[in-house]
Formats: sequence, C-alpha cells, structure tokens
Amino acid sequence: MRIVSWIAGALALAAMSTPAVAQTYPDRPVKLLIGFAAGSSADVAARIVGEGMSKNLGQSMIVESRPGASSNIAGDTVAKAEADGYTLFFGSIANVINKAVGLGSAIDLAKDLKPVALLCVVPNILVVNPSVKANTVAELIALAKAEPGKLNYGSAGVGSTPHLSAELFNAMAGVKMVHVPYKGTAQAAQDLVGGTLQVMFAPSSTVLGLIEGKQLRALAWTIAKRSPALPDLPTAIESGLLGFETAIWFGINGPAALPDAIRDKLAGAAAASVASEAVVKAFRAQGIEPLTGGPAEYGRYIVSETAKWTDVVAKAGMGK
Repeated sequence: MRIVSWIAGALALAAMSTPAVAQTYPDRPVKLLIGFAAGSSADVAARIVGEGMSKNLGQSMIVESRPGASSNIAGDTVAKAEADGYTLFFGSIANVINKAVGLGSAIDLAKDLKPVALLCVVPNILVVNPSVKANTVAELIALAKAEPGKLNYGSAGVGSTPHLSAELFNAMAGVKMVHVPYKGTAQAAQDLVGGTLQVMFAPSSTVLGLIEGKQLRALAWTIAKRSPALPDLPTAIESGLLGFETAIWFGINGPAALPDAIRDKLAGAAAASVASEAVVKAFRAQGIEPLTGGPAEYGRYIVSETAKWTDVVAKAGMGK
C-alpha cells in the first residue's frame, strides 16, 4: 500500500470537505480502547501509534485497556459511545476470528463500527518453556504425540490469534494440546516462564525480550517469511507445516455513526504516524511491521480476513 499517496489524499480530502466540527476536532484528549490487558501486543502497538497520532492531532491519545471476551467488551463500549471521535477502538484480527468461530457477542468491525485505518501486523512466535524437551517444531510434535493432553498452551482468550494458531497447529500436526485462556498474553507469557504452561503461540512484542533473556525457547515464526527481529529462527512452513501462517493485525475503528470528516482526519493522522521514522523504528524493535491502509482499504481488508478465517475455522472444526 502506498503510504505517501494515501496521506496526501487523506489530507487533501479533509481540507476540501471537512465541516466546521471536524475543523476544530479534536479539542480534548481522545480515548483509544484496547480489548486486551496492559503489556499485550495490542497495548504495545496502540501506545506506539497513539504517541505518533497525538503529535499529528495536537491532542493526547489516551490508550485505555478494557480486557474481556476476546476484546468484545471494549468493542461494544465504542459501538455504543457517542460518535464524536473521542472514543475509538483498536480493532484486530481477534474480532474477525470471533465472528468466524460464531461467538454470539462478536463485534463486526465493518458494520457495528466504522473502519478508520489499518495500522500494523504483529507476527506470532511458537515458544516453549526451556524445560520442554523440544528444540524444533518436529520435536514438539513428536513430544505432543507421545504425551497427548499433557502439554498446556496459553492464549489471550477464546478466539484470540494465539488460541486459533494453536488449534490450527493441533489440527495440522495431528496432536492435542490443552488450551488455558487468559485475559492477556502478558499474563500467559509469565505463566509460561513459570512452568504452569508449556507452549504458546505468542506475539513477538510480548516474548522477544523473554527469548533474548533465555527465559523462553523459540521454535518458529508463524509468518511466511523470517523476521529481521530473529533472522535465524525458521518459520513453521520451513519446519514442515506447509501453509501454516498466522499473525495479528491491528486497525482503528470508530462508532458506526462517526462523521466521515472526522474519520478522514483521524485516518490521515494515523497514516502519518505509521509512516514516521520514529514509529517505524519503535515497531521494528518489537518485531512489528507497518500495514497501512485508509478507511476503504481497511474495510475491504476486514471483509477478506473474515472470509479467510471463517474458512480456516471451518476446516479446522473449531466453529460453534
């Protein structure tokens, strides 16, 4: 996606069509609600983007954590909020997965909320506690087959990407690891370090430091290509799981009735933030990659991702 052309177009559109209310927006701090706990990949990414947007908007972007129901509590709060641009939602792949698995309370990012901007993607890493006798994906599969039901894996909750990644792994590898859901990846990662859990498909932003400190052992990236953050770490595909690819993406959504002029102003600020050298540097220190798109592109992305994960869930037998 062409970041520079999108920024220019968004700013030009705002200049030509913004009503008076949008010209003065924002005149107070803006809340950005995330559906996961502090320390999660959502929290890390939102704070990096929020800092950049604050500079572009001239007002503070306050990141507020409201975990629960795989981010649906935060999403529902924003869906019901006043559509004035001061309460926004940090949407993610978790929301389309919730729809795919048939979670009754699932928020529809494209219908219940208004797409504003696509922001970034956070790769997952398959990690294990150092006590686990597996140094490769093949060895983990062999261990799981030898001891079915004895390996516990953590996630940020039912329907989260770490959960879906592990269930897809179970299906593709023909193993059975047991799910232990948490309210956030940071808590799950700490229990993995402590030995309560043995395995996790964790966001890179959550576990890179733990890997570098040798508190966890990394087995594979769950993306198509290796990341510069750990260039010697193979992908799951390289390790024999052909077609295995999962990652976490994030975007900003507002209430469905959010005025287009305010949406466009926010989208331009978000695009400029993600394109800035400071944000790109902060992203890559966490293994995060920019993934920029405006309202229309983000809306199409939500639709395509919903179709993709609905198909994956159906094939893996994980739907309700």
